[in-house]
Amino acid sequence: MTLTLLGIESSCDDTAAAVVRWSEQDGAQILSNHVAGQEALHADFGGVVPEIAARAHTEKLDHMVEAALQGAGLRLKDCDAIAVTSGPGLIGGVLAGVMCAKGLSLASGLPLVGVNHLAGHALTPRLTDGLPFPYLMLLVSGGHCQFLIVHAADRFERLGGTIDDAPGEAFDKIARILGLPQPGGPSVERAALEGDPKAFALPRPLLDRPGCDMSFSGLKTALLRARDGALAADGSLARADQCNLSASFQAAITDVLAAKTKRALAAYAALAPAVPTLAVAGGVAANQTIRAALAAQAESAGVRFTAPPLALCTDNAAMIAWAGLERFRLGESDDLTLSARPRWPLDTAAAPMLGSGKKGAKA
Repeated sequence: MTLTLLGIESSCDDTAAAVVRWSEQDGAQILSNHVAGQEALHADFGGVVPEIAARAHTEKLDHMVEAALQGAGLRLKDCDAIAVTSGPGLIGGVLAGVMCAKGLSLASGLPLVGVNHLAGHALTPRLTDGLPFPYLMLLVSGGHCQFLIVHAADRFERLGGTIDDAPGEAFDKIARILGLPQPGGPSVERAALEGDPKAFALPRPLLDRPGCDMSFSGLKTALLRARDGALAADGSLARADQCNLSASFQAAITDVLAAKTKRALAAYAALAPAVPTLAVAGGVAANQTIRAALAAQAESAGVRFTAPPLALCTDNAAMIAWAGLERFRLGESDDLTLSARPRWPLDTAAAPMLGSGKKGAKA
């Protein structure tokens, strides 16, 4: 049996399309994976502007789909289904991708498979490493931070997560506070290489409380106050202080993630998994200091550690095609009533962490 899926991703500021194939004999293969970023479009605004992002997705989606099919050496009719991110994310971008996928599905007659963007990240280790269920996943990105036990392709158990800012969001805000360019994660990481992580005493929020929940909003505020104390009389910030603040902030986030990972591993161990594994995914997983600390926690607990290649840590369509393929193998698909969802928690049985409203739980 062989399945080939086209994947489309447009939940934030990356327009992406990819083709992924799975066969019983060869396992998973990424036949093509194309991503068009929007950094230049948002650079002057200090962050992603949803309206600009949505227009850019609309302009680029058909070109990315064409590039993905050409890169795989296939035509649309050679695919078995079309997978698309249908949430969560910036609603304009998600809607652009869903409408593109619907058009392709209607024109070709191929089945449509809606994918939770977070499931794309959470299932990436099965694409790259063929991990068996269950495994522990730390999904740590610009908008999300959760510990999940991945029991199956459609069953996720949340052990805890952030109750306010996600780490990636915090990195972006800190970069703006320190006058570093966006995207903030790579900028802060580069500056931290030149700094002293012990130069500023920053808090490690919620380490005094049990469980796996995290908070990074207060840490961000503490850094803002530390920066204000380091400003020169003319309001400028010395490069040394900029680097030291970056290193101290990164160290605080790393310590919190490592400590909470240790607790999550203890809860996961109670399942006695056959192949105990800690996996990490999401854009912040590209941070080498954080990745090393998580790997050390896994080694200490005697479990395997895996993280995707850096290109698959950030938003991409290969993970969406794979998550769609996992659903499709289970006999699941959608029709043209598929809707774009700004909010869509993976563990629907868990209480909302960040509040709920007419649009549903955020996480």
